Amino acid sequence: MNFDNDLVVGKLRRWEKFLAAYRLPEWDAIPDFGLYMEQVVQLLKQYLDYLPPELRQTEPITAAAINNYVRTKLLPEPRKKRYYRIHIAYLIMIRTLKQSLRLSMLQTLLPGDLAEEDVKKAYAAFALRHQRCAKYFIEQVRLTAAAMFDREVTTELNVRDTPEMIVSAAILSGFTNLFAEKLMLLEGKTLADGGSIEVQK
Repeated sequence: MNFDNDLVVGKLRRWEKFLAAYRLPEWDAIPDFGLYMEQVVQLLKQYLDYLPPELRQTEPITAAAINNYVRTKLLPEPRKKRYYRIHIAYLIMIRTLKQSLRLSMLQTLLPGDLAEEDVKKAYAAFALRHQRCAKYFIEQVRLTAAAMFDREVTTELNVRDTPEMIVSAAILSGFTNLFAEKLMLLEGKTLADGGSIEVQK
């Protein structure tokens, strides 16, 4: 693999700055006047498009996906073909979490029949958690790529070049997805029926 280190470092800095400033919309900033499907898709594209312009090849969400979420009861039915704040908040959470969790797990985590006040609370907590995770992610990338930035920070995860960073990111993503799924599988379980907690030597 052939990567220009200066280009990669420049892009990392640019993405770091973008993520540090990026915020999901606050509950009251989400439109609540009834949007049609195409308007919802366009709005979610604005809210959820993390990719820089040169990498935008796929839509962050489609009308077919939204219809599927309604059909599977992950998302409340629209009212007279219009989507309101509650729908958009659900879609922001669903779309963000769907990158790591299967739909069946999302249905457990975000039941589609929550009262609006419960969705408001869940969304506010989610937006804050999203912001904190973005900050943590930035810090971890900074530590991991320190050698590429010519910094004197040393950790076991330090990488020397872009291919090592790609492999590390893919492995960490796999572990993170597995961790989230394993935790979701514990829902409703107790020490009596949740399997062994014995630490193997």
